[in-house]
Amino acid sequence: MQLIPTGEADKPRNQFPPVTVGETLIHEDDIAREMQHHPAEELAEAWHEAARSLVIRQLLLQQAETLQLAESIDEEDRIARVLEMELNVPDPSEEDCERFYAANPARFRSPILLAVSHILLAAAPDDVEERIRQEEAGRQLLSSLLDGRAQFVPLAKQYSACESRHQGGSLGQISKGQTVEEFERPVLSLQEGLHPELIESRYGWHIVRVDQRIDGELLPYEHVKPQIRQYLSESVTRRAFRQYLQVLAAKTGVEGVNLELPDSPLMQ
Repeated sequence: MQLIPTGEADKPRNQFPPVTVGETLIHEDDIAREMQHHPAEELAEAWHEAARSLVIRQLLLQQAETLQLAESIDEEDRIARVLEMELNVPDPSEEDCERFYAANPARFRSPILLAVSHILLAAAPDDVEERIRQEEAGRQLLSSLLDGRAQFVPLAKQYSACESRHQGGSLGQISKGQTVEEFERPVLSLQEGLHPELIESRYGWHIVRVDQRIDGELLPYEHVKPQIRQYLSESVTRRAFRQYLQVLAAKTGVEGVNLELPDSPLMQ
């Protein structure tokens, strides 16, 4: 793999290829400093995100020079001026907003509300033997509920490790975002009644009963129109920004980094 020469024999050599924007080298030390703003599980991913961010910045600053923007303006203002001058983003029309609303009804509903009761058979996430034991205990309790040999409230008071046992297992009314994701995701899809399968979470195993379900209602278009307009505007802006960067990169020349951008906010 091509390496960046440092001129120091005893200094560790960079494992990544040199990154250039036109004739300008993005120095490995600058990329290393930028990496703190791009945490990732893999070093290579963090390096690439940091290098790409610096390349984008350099492309826009070089375009500012081409546009002869005053150097007395600080870099952030120069970048903002470039985007203001060069990025042509049409506002979403009323028809665009209405079409998006009609095509995505699930996105514009009031929250689902559930009244839920549960019995928690607790086990630590890393205690494999205890989780196996509690899963078997949970299956036995659930079986006794399903065939009518036992009642939910007494079992909750006797076996549940959650404080809700004092209310017969009742968690009260819940909606999206109020419980841990691995519990919430399956529970929000349940209909009323005792769920015939155990649900696993980081806390252990849950026997779940939905006491009441109130499905969300479609919100009026006028109520969500500002949200739709903002979403569409941001989406069009991101797409225009990606295209603009590709034009700048092709004109200037970029080496050593993939400039393909995800569908995410413009600049971090």
